Amino acid sequence: MPRSGSRLSLLARHVAGVPSGRSLATACPALELGRTGDRMPAVGLGTWKLSPQDVAATVEEAIKVGYRHIDCACDYGNESLVGQGIRAAIAAGVCSRADLWVTSKLWNTYHREEHVQAACRRTLTDLGLDYLDLYLVHFPIPLKFVPFEMRYPPEWIHDPSAENPRMELDEGVSVDETWGAMECLVDEGLVRNIGVANFRVQLLQHLRRVARIQPQVNQVELHPFLAQDQLVRYCAEVGVAVTGFSPLGAGSYVELNAAAAEDSVLLRPEVKAIAKQHERTPAQVVLRWATQRGYSVVPKSSSVVRLRENLSIFDFELSTEEVAAISHLDCGRRFNDPGVFCVGMGAFYPIFG
Repeated sequence: MPRSGSRLSLLARHVAGVPSGRSLATACPALELGRTGDRMPAVGLGTWKLSPQDVAATVEEAIKVGYRHIDCACDYGNESLVGQGIRAAIAAGVCSRADLWVTSKLWNTYHREEHVQAACRRTLTDLGLDYLDLYLVHFPIPLKFVPFEMRYPPEWIHDPSAENPRMELDEGVSVDETWGAMECLVDEGLVRNIGVANFRVQLLQHLRRVARIQPQVNQVELHPFLAQDQLVRYCAEVGVAVTGFSPLGAGSYVELNAAAAEDSVLLRPEVKAIAKQHERTPAQVVLRWATQRGYSVVPKSSSVVRLRENLSIFDFELSTEEVAAISHLDCGRRFNDPGVFCVGMGAFYPIFG
């Protein structure tokens, strides 16, 4: 596997500026994955918490704007709608399937070997695709199996109708078993690349020791309040690409009571000042900070204006001092923490502890 330096330098060569006249699709740089050489666009569309009535139209519009990277998951409960948007864009001649990078994720209730392929095939059916470019283990949290016919997506609670509804952990399955089944998906041609999400360094180290097919990507929460420098550095050194979810911070967590509106990194005076200097929005500055650190991001928006803005970040560059000023905002603020929110569902599972 090539060292990550080649992949990160590839990104760096592209982000210094975009010649005028290039489309947003061709202007977006990509991270090259070591095992296959596949190129994952540095900016993708996140589909978590998109309003159901907006999903298909948003995905189609995003592809028309220039997005070629769509980030999905079983747990988001909208993959059939995402698939509608993808098919509409392809039918309109905007792109071909081969032009797109589609990521999805294995949910926690399907970690046992006998359930992994069925879960992947269900995702493919919902999306209307023959293969995924990338399939991730969503969380290192195995939950007891919930059959499709009982509930899909199964979410966190095992039986919402129970007298005491709660999460039920599956203590009998290991990450080694799950990963072996993920590798079989590659063998079967159902997915091109496999990876993980929400994995700390120690678990990633273990997985890399036992893996026949190395994890290509680790998708984790990354924003200026949670820069995760050591994790990002480790992944770079061992050739694991990083994708940052919730790259703009608090946004989607306010309605979940996991953040307050004033927690937004976009309100910080340091970010506003840099945005003013570059005549950009605070969101564009934060996304540029992320891509200049060498990883991809999957911001969510259903606004056509913001979709375009979020992709239009490669025709300016932050100075070393500006990157450092934004990085200095890091305070370890994690919004998506099972060690916190799972307690309310009757389980304590501090994967980041």
